[in-house]
Amino acid sequence: MLEIKHLDHILITIPTGTSKDARKFYLEILQLNEIHGNHPHGAIWIKLGNIELHIREEEGHQRNSARHAAFVVKNLKTAKDFLIHNNVEISYSSAIKGRDRCFFRDPWGNRLELIEFIS
Repeated sequence: MLEIKHLDHILITIPTGTSKDARKFYLEILQLNEIHGNHPHGAIWIKLGNIELHIREEEGHQRNSARHAAFVVKNLKTAKDFLIHNNVEISYSSAIKGRDRCFFRDPWGNRLELIEFIS
């Protein structure tokens, strides 16, 4: 039996040569916290609650896939307002009972979901 304890990290890819722009988007615009260090393949590591987001340049990066990471937020309205203020386009998908959610894409087409659990 495979006993998984918890999610450790998610890796998303960006096109070769765009790490500087990724730092600007994730660290300056979204104001996320970088985990400093000499990470494999020059990846950018970011702390998100008790998991990590790893961002790495990759040849052949595929844009606008349905693949995504989903992150729980305390207040979805506040998160959406923040994204809109920073000119990040928000999209929506099918409704899921007990969850309010939205999606956005980083400048390289990586899809990210924000979820607020509701009662």
